[in-house]
Amino acid sequence: MRFTRPISIATLGALLILAGCNDEQQQGGGFAFPPPQVAVITVKAEDVPITNDLPGRIAATRVAEVRPRVSGIVVERVFEQGSQVKEGDVLYRIDPAPFQVQVDSAEATLRRAKAVQTQARVDSERQEQLKKSNVASAQAYDDAIAKLAQADADVAIAQAGLETARLNLQYADVKAPISGRIGRALITEGALVSAGGTENLATIQQLDPVYADFTQSATDLIRLRKALQDGALMADNNSADVKLMLDDGTEYPHPGKLLFSEAAVDETTGQVTLRGEFPNPDGDLLPGMYVRVLIEQGIEKGAVLVPQQAVQRDSSGGALVYVVSADNKAGIRNVRVGRASGTRWVITDGLKGGEKIIVEGFQKVQPGAEVVPSEWDPNAAAEAQKAQAEGAKADDAKAGEAGKAEGGDAAKTEQAK
Repeated sequence: MRFTRPISIATLGALLILAGCNDEQQQGGGFAFPPPQVAVITVKAEDVPITNDLPGRIAATRVAEVRPRVSGIVVERVFEQGSQVKEGDVLYRIDPAPFQVQVDSAEATLRRAKAVQTQARVDSERQEQLKKSNVASAQAYDDAIAKLAQADADVAIAQAGLETARLNLQYADVKAPISGRIGRALITEGALVSAGGTENLATIQQLDPVYADFTQSATDLIRLRKALQDGALMADNNSADVKLMLDDGTEYPHPGKLLFSEAAVDETTGQVTLRGEFPNPDGDLLPGMYVRVLIEQGIEKGAVLVPQQAVQRDSSGGALVYVVSADNKAGIRNVRVGRASGTRWVITDGLKGGEKIIVEGFQKVQPGAEVVPSEWDPNAAAEAQKAQAEGAKADDAKAGEAGKAEGGDAAKTEQAK
């Protein structure tokens, strides 16, 4: 005798639901996954400065070689090597004794010339009175006048000689011709130096401000000017302002100004030389230092810029981006990439203002599939990358400590054996 157990309504409903799910799995081939979440930006057309990054070298604004103006023996070096000096500061002292003797001799010569001048003036006045009384001849009067003129000339010569001797005595103190930083001493006390010689006693360089000399391709310069004339670019009112990037990649905090560009092109390199001037209050910029000069030479109107991480490359090397349509469907779009502007690429073809592109999460996206877009936050992305880097660093440190611990345990075990 067979007994049957009644089936409750709840149990029957559960069985029907399971059967329906089984049919859905068989028809759809598995569970349907939710659409992936992606971070997007809305492309905007904007005016972007055209900034050229050009190699350059730092040069001192003024350079002066310290040379002696009189000959003699150097008896003292006054300055400290590598220090700042001011124009007129005494740097070296040449033995002044010979020049003091010349001054004394010139003063004596001047006194003698003045005495002769006084006597000649008295004689000329006497001859003039005698001539008026018809006592002296005209010849005697003329001779007295000539002697007075000669005496006047001798006084002038003696006065000039005294001034020369005094100047030579002053030149015995070798002074700084300009203000700036003085380098190492190239002669020592006891050395004989000569006026007009080739020896350089020291070099002074003025380093505040400094020059940055850089070059630009003549072809690029012509292309830029043509674009400005055609209206493809707008002139930048701040084109005279330039910035510096140091060799370690940091930006120099003090902006400079463009002084000039050469009117001629170097035949050997095809480059045009330009020069900028930068303040250097802290002495961070030194002559010969390599820098990158950033100069804004125009403004590109209506440029389309996207984050560099949003641009991908296909197997042939072409650039592409993932575009999100109005119905949140992802698609691939081939684009043409121009120059870089900071951390963004200028897209010259393939995108227009108002379109949305994926910046993060495109690894999970299939062309034509639905996505869940959210606005991309660059600050949050930077913080996430920073946290990830710190976490990786911490993991490496822990792994290193664990390795040391295992090594220590192994060493103890080996010693115990």
